[in-house]
Amino acid sequence: MRSIWNGAISFGLVNIPIKLVNATESHSISFRQIHLADGGRIRYRKVCELDEEEVTSAEIGKAYQDADGSMIPITDDDLAQLPLPTAKTIEILGFVPESSIDPLQVGSAYYIAANGVPAAKPYTLLREALKRSEKVAIAKFALRGRERLGMVRVLGDVIALHGLLWPDEIRQPEGVAPETDVSIRDAELDLADALMDTLGEVELESLHDDYQEAVEELIASKAAGGELRAPEEPGERRGGKVLDLMAALEGSVRAAKESRGEGDAGDEGEKEDAEVRRLPTRKKATGGKRAASKTGSGTAKKTASKSASKSASKTASKTAAKKTAASRSTAKKTAAKKTAARKTAEKKTTEKKAPARKRASA
Repeated sequence: MRSIWNGAISFGLVNIPIKLVNATESHSISFRQIHLADGGRIRYRKVCELDEEEVTSAEIGKAYQDADGSMIPITDDDLAQLPLPTAKTIEILGFVPESSIDPLQVGSAYYIAANGVPAAKPYTLLREALKRSEKVAIAKFALRGRERLGMVRVLGDVIALHGLLWPDEIRQPEGVAPETDVSIRDAELDLADALMDTLGEVELESLHDDYQEAVEELIASKAAGGELRAPEEPGERRGGKVLDLMAALEGSVRAAKESRGEGDAGDEGEKEDAEVRRLPTRKKATGGKRAASKTGSGTAKKTASKSASKSASKTASKTAAKKTAASRSTAKKTAAKKTAARKTAEKKTTEKKAPARKRASA
């Protein structure tokens, strides 16, 4: 890799000859401006606004525009005479825990390479010292005409340098947070935690730029004279407002489980009609979803059938009880009538016998 800066790291009285190498690269596709009428390239020419003549790079210098619009020329010699101890040195100022660095401050990244064989030992010494301390070094360095703040840390077997913004370059987040008072229920937090657990971790190495791939396919298609494919219609999750936060969280957890093949058929059948914005699911999960709905419907039918059977059984029991009570009442009445008839017959018999006895006595 080509170095972009040569100098040294100042570690106390130890100077380590090093060179900086860009640690990142851009894969974005750049476009050129063209004249739509004939496809010719549009180029910018540097023209002096006073004499309206084009000038070359050798004829161009620097200047600072004052508040009144006047230009104050600044030459390279003027800048070279400024006291800048970090012009060719990365000066380590101290060491802090890496967690104390706000990610908002972190900017461009570089690899620090040892410059030459004599630099290998002090380079390794600094690397191992950083490893043992479990800290990062805060340093100053000059690059591209200005002094910068940096963080030096260990990355595997190499030392990396991250450009940092100066503290006064970080804007305060005034007026960014919601100004209205909002109360969050524990149940909502529990669902949010469940959604986070369900989504799990992500492998950064597996992520890629879908938009760039689409642009590359577009360019290849047009270069080959092919037809452009119509973009896919946006999914359900792109439209509509989510009015019920709880329903949205429940639906998100359910959809995330389905996408991982962890869907619950019973839960799905009960919550199928919830109107929530769903996360994208895999095609395999669709069949499981339908099966879950069928299972849920079958369960509901069985439950309804059982309820109907129980109700019919209760009605039959009541009817049988009424019939039994009526039968018992009729039997009692019949028995009473028979008893009364028997007593009447006995009374008549007694009365007939009595006169006969009287006649016999006479």
